[in-house]
Amino acid sequence: MYHARFRGNHYEIGKKWGTLLRKNDQYLLDNIPFEITQEMKDFSKNCFPYYEEFFPEILDEIDGIAEGQLIAPDSLYAVLFSMYALVRVTNCSSFIIKNEHTFLLGRNSDFLTAIEKLYMNCIYTFNESNSYSFSGNTTAFVEMEDGVNQWGLAIALTSVFPNSIKPGLNVGFILRILLEKCKNVDEALELLQTLPRCTAGTLVIADASDKACLIEFTNNELTYSFINNEGYLCATNSFHLSEMITYKISLEDDWFAEERYQTLDQHLSENYSSMEVSEAEQLLAGKYGFLCQYDRKTGKDTVWSTIYDLRNNHVYRCEGNPSRKKYNEDSRFTFKKNKNN
Repeated sequence: MYHARFRGNHYEIGKKWGTLLRKNDQYLLDNIPFEITQEMKDFSKNCFPYYEEFFPEILDEIDGIAEGQLIAPDSLYAVLFSMYALVRVTNCSSFIIKNEHTFLLGRNSDFLTAIEKLYMNCIYTFNESNSYSFSGNTTAFVEMEDGVNQWGLAIALTSVFPNSIKPGLNVGFILRILLEKCKNVDEALELLQTLPRCTAGTLVIADASDKACLIEFTNNELTYSFINNEGYLCATNSFHLSEMITYKISLEDDWFAEERYQTLDQHLSENYSSMEVSEAEQLLAGKYGFLCQYDRKTGKDTVWSTIYDLRNNHVYRCEGNPSRKKYNEDSRFTFKKNKNN
């Protein structure tokens, strides 16, 4: 996993990174594992006004990357805005557990082994007053798939195969804007419901005040469920909240989404009240059922795993499949001391 620290405003961050890659003969467009089609280009043009209205800072960062790479930003828009919509991936598993001793958010990121050396952990520190610092993990540079911000707000996504798509923000950019703009679950829910969504997905969200929520959404519907005093929430790549069941789509290859969900749901339902970090690691490592035991010969695998300990401000990450590699604490990110404000 590639590690990056970014400081400055969005444009400066993008340009510095794009330039650094180019000076080391690394070109982002050479590493895209799929064809950039005319349909993707057209879709990105229709999405652009929504990013311009709701998340203009990310356009500045992408433009900076493009300038550093000496390419037109339109090609990056086509790739990034189409993710989870025209580029449909159905993978990853996430959960939250809350008990007397522990408050954790955990996630496995499952994706293609062909580009696993390009996956990134990023620490962003902005000099812009309207953006919070965060640490996040990604398979697609500026989009984020799980992360935690300076206030102790942690979020993880799973993608869901859409029943329809329309111009809007995709779930990777939605997760990132929530990290950058929100201090807690309530703020994240409020902002999320104003954002135009292009496709479907789930988010598990937890904050430093012990509040936690599972959100399932399409581009037209959104519903959510909270943990109260104790409990758990989990998600893979389908809908399980009663209000969203009618939007479930059966796929021939969904990366064992339902089997992964049943592993999480069964173990958490029986053990959440006593679980701590070590057992969460074992769950993500597949010790209690199928979760990460992919056949790498198929080009699929769990490419990283993360646990956010929100009561103690600890971040644990396994850079690879947790059934084969160890978790290590990442203490580089700085949380705000008065994080409940």
